[in-house]
Amino acid sequence: MAVLSRMDWYDIARTTNWTPKHVTEDELFPPELSGSFDLRMEKWENYDEPYKQTYNEYVKVQREKDAGAYSVKAALERSKMFETADPGWLSVMKLHYGAIPRAEYSASTAEARMARFGKAPGMRNMATLGMMDEIRHGQIQLFFPHEHCPKDRQFDWAHKSYGTNEWAIIAARHMFDDMMTTRSAVGVALMLTFAFETGFTNMQFLGLAADAAEAGDWTFSNLISSIQTDESRHAQIGAPLVSVLVANGKKAEAQKLVDIGIWRAWKLFSVLTGPVMDYYTPLEHRKQSFKEFMQEWIVTQFERSLLDLGLDTPWYWNQLLEEIDSQHHGMHLGVWYWRPTVWWNPAAGVSPEERDWLEEKYPGWNATWGKNWDVITENLLAGKRELTYPETLPVVCNMCQLPINQTPGPAWKVRDFPLVYKDRTYHFCSEGCKWCFEEEPERYAGHLSLVDRFLAGMIQPMNLEGALKYMELAPGEIGDDAHGYAWVEKFRAAHKKNTA
Repeated sequence: MAVLSRMDWYDIARTTNWTPKHVTEDELFPPELSGSFDLRMEKWENYDEPYKQTYNEYVKVQREKDAGAYSVKAALERSKMFETADPGWLSVMKLHYGAIPRAEYSASTAEARMARFGKAPGMRNMATLGMMDEIRHGQIQLFFPHEHCPKDRQFDWAHKSYGTNEWAIIAARHMFDDMMTTRSAVGVALMLTFAFETGFTNMQFLGLAADAAEAGDWTFSNLISSIQTDESRHAQIGAPLVSVLVANGKKAEAQKLVDIGIWRAWKLFSVLTGPVMDYYTPLEHRKQSFKEFMQEWIVTQFERSLLDLGLDTPWYWNQLLEEIDSQHHGMHLGVWYWRPTVWWNPAAGVSPEERDWLEEKYPGWNATWGKNWDVITENLLAGKRELTYPETLPVVCNMCQLPINQTPGPAWKVRDFPLVYKDRTYHFCSEGCKWCFEEEPERYAGHLSLVDRFLAGMIQPMNLEGALKYMELAPGEIGDDAHGYAWVEKFRAAHKKNTA
């Protein structure tokens, strides 16, 4: 008997829609869970996934990926990478492991929602594989850092972080829960797989894999690469969905969800990826600045994807382009200054040679952000480290849950964007965050930022000690300067040389 070629039977095998006889279509696919936008089943059957894969093919490839990643880990366990790595690179690993693995587990439930309630057969097929992807991503990224826990308690935050009220985790949960656990199948596809994964996850994993290889950390590089190839596949779930919605007069609805997703993802990545690329990664291993990477992957490639699918660039696009120049510098400065409140050791990244690099990549850096670091450096040179620690909390945005910041210096434009909703005043860092809230106020109203909780008396005592206790940061986990302030000595040596 002749065997059919794969493409002769693929569409038949995955087109599993049927006409229900005992329930209505809306009972089988409840609109609040499917997000069908009143489009009937036949409209969704025009969905054509760009990445076609059978279950047998999926299992074979995934087995090979796991075998490769775990084999590299086993082969390099005695390489002393942990002992010899730059402390800044160890902080990259701690930050990533604390922020990502349990979010990946949560993403498996988002994929499961698409697999069950998505009306498009191809979407359900891809989401089924995506669900298994995300379970794998969570498991492998919890297993790899586990070996480091006896050496450094901060690595334990890979598992611990999402169960705490640490401020960065509050911000991450707020965004990921919005995209992954509280949206319909269509909402998940547009916000998570298209806006977040196509635009930002690929950027995070591609950049990290390249930086890890440059730093000589082949275990981490292979791990991240094996994950990124999965992300590239199931990130394609959302794009053909956009085409279906645009073709059926639902462009405005798709545009809104994508715009919210892009803005929310940008804000989180400004604190997650920006400092890693421009400050934590050792200078000799930096291939691109965060700005250059953003311009290549978001401004150029992702913008083209939006237009090709029939969407417009978001209304805030010019504001986002402006923030690429500055936002992550403020986030980095804030994280380093409030370093006791994070589970990793922030690398200052402002030695004389690093400042030269920052000035080259961001002309005017020394005259703006550099002025802040001048004061910090002078205090450290004078032995006044106590002046480089916070005494209070910053103003936090009620949408992105991140500190409100703006470029210092003559062009100082920091401002609050307040909004009164149901007798409560909410504070936002930008027009983008305020707009997200205004589009769906009941989704976000009532949530308390870390500062709101502080002012409500939920954090006791009302000082840094109380905040650390509330965030469950114990001794041995509290962050400090990654290099033990060794970079300050370069300024001392330069000062002695100039005055000799």
